[in-house]
Amino acid sequence: MSLSAQLFRKSVFVDTSAFFALADQTDRLHHQARRYVELTDRLLVTSNVVVYETITLLRMRLGYEQALQFGLRLLDEATTPIVRVTLADEAKAWAIFRQYPDKRFSFTDCTSFALMKRLGIGTAFAFDDDFRHFGKWVVHPLGDIR
Repeated sequence: MSLSAQLFRKSVFVDTSAFFALADQTDRLHHQARRYVELTDRLLVTSNVVVYETITLLRMRLGYEQALQFGLRLLDEATTPIVRVTLADEAKAWAIFRQYPDKRFSFTDCTSFALMKRLGIGTAFAFDDDFRHFGKWVVHPLGDIR
């Protein structure tokens, strides 16, 4: 197993719901999200698709300036590496999306599921129950902080 594969297996995938809670100081989950980031010793990673979704959500709910500032920090990649979704990930995401008509998975969530599977990431930092409903990952900070 390569070093990067080992690194990803020990990392945590960050979802838009967690980024939003971190960005919005008035969000009811803000302090829980901050605490998780402060206490975890694992590498937090995300995808380019989640970054786009997060910046858009912040723009719509909190305004341009907050979206810009948070986007600048995210795109810096110094603290949270951004993994690009591949064409194969997109095809797998579309298959997942079509396979679960009874679930409310966004297409972005489906790309996250596909990317996490490809990289062997078993943990998500999310406040979105879709990760749990997909049934594949431990979701923090709802579980124990490790």
